[in-house]
Amino acid sequence: MYKNTLRKAAHVWKRIIELRLSEQEAFMLRFYVTFTDLHWGMFIPAIKGQGTEQQQQKWLPLAYKMQIIGCYAQTELGHGSNVQGLETTATFDRKSDEFIINSPTLTSRKWWPGGLGKASTHGVVYARLLVDEKDHGVNGFIVQLQSFDDHSPLPGITVADIGMKFGNGAYKTMDNGVIRFNHVTREGKYVQSDVPRQLFYGTMVYVRQTIVANASCALSRAVCITTRYSAVRRQFGSQDGGPETQVIDYKTQQNKLFPLVATAYAYRFIGEWLKWLYTDATQRLQASDFSTLPKAHACTADLKSLTTSSTADAIEECRKLCSSHGYLCSSGIPELFAVYVPACTYEGDNVVLLLQCCSDVQQAEDWLNPSAILEAFESRAARISVACARNINKMPSQEEGFDELSSDLVETAVAHCQLIIVSKFIQKLKQDIPGKGVKEQLQILCNIYALFLLHKHQGEFLATGAIILKQASLASSVLGRYDGNVYPNLYAKAWEELLNDTVVPDDYREYIRPMLKQQLRTARL
Repeated sequence: MYKNTLRKAAHVWKRIIELRLSEQEAFMLRFYVTFTDLHWGMFIPAIKGQGTEQQQQKWLPLAYKMQIIGCYAQTELGHGSNVQGLETTATFDRKSDEFIINSPTLTSRKWWPGGLGKASTHGVVYARLLVDEKDHGVNGFIVQLQSFDDHSPLPGITVADIGMKFGNGAYKTMDNGVIRFNHVTREGKYVQSDVPRQLFYGTMVYVRQTIVANASCALSRAVCITTRYSAVRRQFGSQDGGPETQVIDYKTQQNKLFPLVATAYAYRFIGEWLKWLYTDATQRLQASDFSTLPKAHACTADLKSLTTSSTADAIEECRKLCSSHGYLCSSGIPELFAVYVPACTYEGDNVVLLLQCCSDVQQAEDWLNPSAILEAFESRAARISVACARNINKMPSQEEGFDELSSDLVETAVAHCQLIIVSKFIQKLKQDIPGKGVKEQLQILCNIYALFLLHKHQGEFLATGAIILKQASLASSVLGRYDGNVYPNLYAKAWEELLNDTVVPDDYREYIRPMLKQQLRTARL
């Protein structure tokens, strides 16, 4: 499978050049070549956002032309979300004008970077900078990993793939790697970078806003498959020999499915807003205006956490809504889930992200618009935030309060994120939306999403007094076929399984027949 991925990658890049595709068009085509994800999504943005002008002039032309393949080597075997705990070192040797990159412990070995295992020639490696025995914290270094002659690891470098991941077919096309540096030397001079430290957040902000946008894409695929199949599937309700009732007409199916459809749209709109927020912050950064960076960092971290967790849960819910057929790989849902679920942990553990951004929760007032729904969500977020702050103030210290009330802080951050999403959904509906009747349908979906959350967290809303008691690419999915011709293709798909190439299994005589005939031989141990 990996060999096939390499073949497709070469073909994709050839077509991008031949067709002279725009960056947006090339982005959509590169989507199907997973091992270059980090090259385009993190390696290049890291150099653009954190590199000096000299570094950008040297490395970016090579990266854009795919003359080098890069990865983003930050996560280690022993440290992920806690970047300040990274153990890889980069010691500056003044005599030789070299940086010596080293993995001093087992847990300091870089672990998980996509593209690192086999493909990448270079990496942005994050290590603790040591100069004259003084630790200058974690910094990024552009390090060549493989030889240009035969693609073998350079001296002092040991690199490999970390092995099979979760799920059938999930990320088998991605060579997630492990690398050990044994006093690897790199030429260079140590100078204090003129790049502001605040820009180091820029890459993560970019990646996380992309993850939020991808949440909508993944969820849209799942709900599209499920909605189409729910219209095809019929169960019970037959009268006088007539057709059975479509599953989608059952209220129980609608109560579970329709909020997920609404959520997919909500996440799409919040993704658009985050893209605007990131662009605005980037433009301000270029003018040395860092005023909006904390907001961008907090919003992307919080919303990355909320959207990925709920999307993973929603894809699993879609699988169950497709009944037993949803468990088949040919339905498209199991692989979608297996490929998507790592988003809950990469680029920051979701619970850690919510906790580290709780200090920004009370800054939501500038995103609000007056309406009954928004007032309810505003009241809920404000009440939870104030109550949590008061409880923290009662503790002996703020640090102890954060430790003891971490669960309350997570709930506070979730309420804050949901408030932002609802407000941006409503804000989107105030714009001109093309298509006859589209805006009205989106308004219905907005209400479904808001009421779904109101019902799910009704205790929190009641406590405020704000309320009172009184077409993505789906060709590979058999269940989500556009023509509704599910069952013939579901049956035909089964015969494509390799085990069905022969009527009698190849290993029948060696294993099955002796067992059936009770002619099993005693194994030699």
